[in-house]
Amino acid sequence: MRRLTEDPILAERVVQDYRRAGLDEKTRAMLDYAIKITRTPVDCDEADIEQLKSLGFTTDDVYDIINTAAVYNFNNRVAEAAGHLPDRKNHGVFR
Repeated sequence: MRRLTEDPILAERVVQDYRRAGLDEKTRAMLDYAIKITRTPVDCDEADIEQLKSLGFTTDDVYDIINTAAVYNFNNRVAEAAGHLPDRKNHGVFR
């Protein structure tokens, strides 16, 4: 995030609490949807997709959000189930 935004303060704010990071409505809606996919996927429905589209996301964009959240969720669950811990040498990269 730090590398992509080139803004370490914004990156830290997003990591701490994206809801209070000062993000625009479109970005906040995207992250809210990713959280919903993660925490309560059974509650995701067409209304979520329509809201994202009303903010300017295309159908392809929405599916990119869904797939990205799903892949991260999958990878994190595999790592957690296998007992993996974060790699110490990579923890501080871009900090």
